[in-house]
Amino acid sequence: MQEDIRDLLKNHKEKEVALSKKHSHKFKALLQQEMHQQKPKKQNFKWLSVAASIVLIISLAIQFYPIKEADKNTLIKNTETNSAQKEISLGSISPEFKLIEKYYKNSINLEISQLELTEENKEIIDGYLLKIAELTKEYKSLTQELNKNGVNDATIDALISNLQLRLQLLKRLKKQLKQLTNLNKTQNENQVI
Repeated sequence: MQEDIRDLLKNHKEKEVALSKKHSHKFKALLQQEMHQQKPKKQNFKWLSVAASIVLIISLAIQFYPIKEADKNTLIKNTETNSAQKEISLGSISPEFKLIEKYYKNSINLEISQLELTEENKEIIDGYLLKIAELTKEYKSLTQELNKNGVNDATIDALISNLQLRLQLLKRLKKQLKQLTNLNKTQNENQVI
């Protein structure tokens, strides 16, 4: 049978617990000890932020330090002559040649990026890419010859012809791949019929 808790608590008397005479002194001592306990010190990294600020100010000062216009022009001319002495390329001869070289190289890269490699055309693409790699090596050797012998019409013509030949090869490859896909389509249609 269930009894109501109120009925049980009506007759309940609490036991009196006597505290020891030193209880209040012990409590005060523990309280004092807890209140005056030293907390571990946090490490102060203010010096690190000061150092970072100093480095930032120095780097900005170096970056934006005003240089006289004559000094800038001299610095630019010196770097241009140093780079010109290092290596001459087709594009560094004149702006027109630079435009021609950029056109052909961009066209070559575009044609290569548009190639779709499949199992059927892998051999054809590999053959053409080997030829293009040989032409690229030849182009580099012609550039070295240009640096060694100086600027002459024969070397410039050979460099431009090399770029043209690479682009023509890629266009021929693209045409052959198109013919191959058309041939495969017609064969598939004939097999279906």
